[in-house]
Amino acid sequence: MYLNVHSHYSLRYGTIAIPKLIEAAVANGITRMVLTDLNNSTGVMEFWRACNANGIKPIGGLEFRKNKRLLYIGIARNKEGMKELNDFLTFHNLKQQELPDQPPVFRHCFIVYPYTHGKILRENEFMGIRFDELHQLYGKDITAFAAKLVVLQPVVFLDKIGYRLHEYLRSIDLNTLLTKTSTADKCSPSDTFLAPGELETRYSKYPFILENTQRLLDSCVMDYEQGKIKLNRKTFTGSMARDKELLEKLAMKGLAERYGEGHEKALEKVKYELKIIHDLNFCAYFLITWDIIQYSVSQGYYHVGRGSGANSTVAYCMRITDVDPLELDLYFDRFLNAQRTSPPDFDIDYSWDERENVQQYIFEKYGAEHTALLGTMSTFKDRSVIREIGKVMGLPKAEIDSFTDRTQDLANQSNPTFKKIMAVSGLMSSMPNQRSIHAGGVLISEEPITYYTALDLPPKGMATVQWDMYEAELIGYDKYDILSQRGIGHIKEAARLVEQNLGLKIDVHQVKNFMKDPALNVRLQSGNTIGCFYIESPAMRQLLAKLKCDNYLTLVAASSIIRPGVAQSGMMKTYIQNYHQPETVKYLHPVMKEQMQETYGVMVYQEDVIKVCIHYAGMNGSDADILRRGMSGKYRSRMEFDKLIDKFFAGAKKLGREEVTTKEVWRQVSSFAGYSFSKAHSASFAVESYQSLFLKTYYPIEFMVAVLNNYGGFYPRWLYVHELRKAGARVHLPCVNKSTPVVSLHGIDAYLGFIGILGLTLKLMEQIPEERHLNGDYLNLDDFVKRTAISLDQAIILIRTGALRFTGRSKKELLWDVHSLLGNKVKVLNHAQLFEAEHKHYQLPELVNTTLEDAYHELELLGFPLSLSPFDLLQTDYRGHPQTSDLISYAGQIVKMVGLYVCEKTVHTKNNKKMWFGTFLDAEGNFFDTTHFSGSTPSYPFRGAGCYLILGKVVEDFGYPSIEVIKFAKLPITGNPVLE
Repeated sequence: MYLNVHSHYSLRYGTIAIPKLIEAAVANGITRMVLTDLNNSTGVMEFWRACNANGIKPIGGLEFRKNKRLLYIGIARNKEGMKELNDFLTFHNLKQQELPDQPPVFRHCFIVYPYTHGKILRENEFMGIRFDELHQLYGKDITAFAAKLVVLQPVVFLDKIGYRLHEYLRSIDLNTLLTKTSTADKCSPSDTFLAPGELETRYSKYPFILENTQRLLDSCVMDYEQGKIKLNRKTFTGSMARDKELLEKLAMKGLAERYGEGHEKALEKVKYELKIIHDLNFCAYFLITWDIIQYSVSQGYYHVGRGSGANSTVAYCMRITDVDPLELDLYFDRFLNAQRTSPPDFDIDYSWDERENVQQYIFEKYGAEHTALLGTMSTFKDRSVIREIGKVMGLPKAEIDSFTDRTQDLANQSNPTFKKIMAVSGLMSSMPNQRSIHAGGVLISEEPITYYTALDLPPKGMATVQWDMYEAELIGYDKYDILSQRGIGHIKEAARLVEQNLGLKIDVHQVKNFMKDPALNVRLQSGNTIGCFYIESPAMRQLLAKLKCDNYLTLVAASSIIRPGVAQSGMMKTYIQNYHQPETVKYLHPVMKEQMQETYGVMVYQEDVIKVCIHYAGMNGSDADILRRGMSGKYRSRMEFDKLIDKFFAGAKKLGREEVTTKEVWRQVSSFAGYSFSKAHSASFAVESYQSLFLKTYYPIEFMVAVLNNYGGFYPRWLYVHELRKAGARVHLPCVNKSTPVVSLHGIDAYLGFIGILGLTLKLMEQIPEERHLNGDYLNLDDFVKRTAISLDQAIILIRTGALRFTGRSKKELLWDVHSLLGNKVKVLNHAQLFEAEHKHYQLPELVNTTLEDAYHELELLGFPLSLSPFDLLQTDYRGHPQTSDLISYAGQIVKMVGLYVCEKTVHTKNNKKMWFGTFLDAEGNFFDTTHFSGSTPSYPFRGAGCYLILGKVVEDFGYPSIEVIKFAKLPITGNPVLE
């Protein structure tokens, strides 16, 4: 009898997770119910599965609301009905239209309106009457609509605590105080499951209402196909046979291109993979991915294929990826095997400004009905929940701040308000808060996708499903990950700039040649990699220097061991030690030496776990991968996982391994698996790193401009400007006659773009170069003002930035002039004038500009000074001793250095104390690194940007020097002369 049940997917309204909902229904003897979440069908398929597993008849539906007012409830009679409801909501979401007060006539749905006497209803429409509304029927002639009345007993919460939680959710949603949330904005205190038999008792005087409801429920069935159904696009060519033929043809063509004729090992691997791909019906998945890449290549787009798909030789031959699985001994079973329960995927990275066009192509090629972006569900979590709860309770900001500060948790334990907030946040923790969009997942469906979900239209402007990747997998969808990253933008833009600035067309895909280039490997070894994808962070630069990394395979390993879990487990240090002293490595067993020699006895990759399972314990690839996933916490069931552990030990015993050795091998494997990283991922990153290294080594100016124009990377913008200067460029302030929105390059002259100027409007950034292109350079201030119709405040920003220095007049003279021109706010007409009126010129007193004033203007408007070095702004001339170049010779000694702050990183030690790692530049522009232990840094904290005097001990780790800080302090700078 429950036609209007809400789960917690009724965002900021419903309170019940679907498993709890089903559990409560079973406890109350409920055998059927309808899930009708507010304006979404997020939970319908999860609800269907859970009901089927617990002997309850599931019925799908939606509750449609407008301006928080209930319009009507839609109840699907079957799968087609669910599509009708989803299509209806999708249409209004995508068109961004309000829902109508009356829906269209549905063929496979019922509509239930809230009770209103006298409403004319169509054949499939009913009125739901609540038990507390039954008195309105008393004394009325209801003959005309008696057959249209059904029971309306909403379910929003399970108990009193649930109702209180609902009140908090409503107040958070409305951004108002609990005490000011009106009754109309909340559900009724009776909107829950009633005790068995109570609902029937309340409607006992109107048995026909119960009968009407029963008939409606009886006529509904969620007739979706049971079991694990694959819902992806099933074919690429329209025929599975033709798909198989085309895939084989492309793989064999690529095999010849990648490996040459007669490569038996590659041929054997390709045939092995093709059989598995075909047997598991993944031909279309490979072909669609290939098609997407063919389109992007035709547009001149760069891409990087990574993820576990890089384990596939077929993918390598089809140029989906550029990682050679044979060279790296990658296991195809890591990507695809007969026993894998979760779908594999390719991660295809594009430049951030090209990804959307690729997605648009997918929508157009495979049809709007069959294509959608993947959603995500953000939840109430962490300390942000405490802030939300505190606000609706009306607490002052200072008190809320104290409650969100973890360091004050102990002091707050006795505070009753804090206890109350923590209790509410515990109930709210991990509840869905809002729907959003996945980083890059795209679904391509065989059936119209609205059979399974309604679609949203996030700001991105592309239809998006209302559930996340985990639900997509359970429903039966494999996703295509079309991702973006700035690293590819750097490479693409640098190649374009090289052609534009130097007239050279370069091929950045000759990665095999790059890997053999001594100049690139010397740079890699030195850690001089600022701007290069994945290898520019302080931790990575240190690791490269400690390893003296000078080749691709070592870089692949470095890309894996840099991950936090591996580093904190101590395996990174072990790897570096073993790398430098391979003769001292002790292997547990000859098989371990055979399989782990490449990584010096340390399991660096997920593939290492698989190798040990196969070669030491005799497991097959499928079982080995499942065991590997299980050790990472991704097992289907604990029982299956335990069986595979038994299989590992039994297999080892069968091969004659000693039990003591096997136990130690297992201990090492199981302890590492949770930290492991895919070798294919690391290899893909390393390929892109070499592309960046090539450009940085041979075209450093163009490369650094490309980094700046793609909005940088790990570091603040000023550091990339610093690197651009080190590369040999003359870096100029923005200029209205030279600059564009981004950095523009003319030979070795780089002009900063307008986009970095604080307060300048986007419209003006685009208008200035556009007008200059159409009508030539600006002649003077008058000419500039007339042609751009610039406002006074925007003109002042440009003058203070130095962008009108081409006039030959000082900033102060220009400011005087522009106030004369625009100060009286006379409208400037942006069109040609019949006569050119000459402005009067006044004799001004001498207006002196200083470099120090310019530097302060730049600090304010650009975020960093260009006219002076930050060191030149210091009140002291002291620059520290030694400088970075000589630091290693002071190992073990106390030194005093002056460093320009670049960045810091906070980490937690094993005993949960904080420590910090700092990165600085010395006065010569070279990097050095600092370590700050919890005992010293609270007394001498980081205080943001600027130069610091640093006292510390020089320590050396594998030939890399850094400073353990004893104390440090931010140095004062010369004051702004304008303010003095």
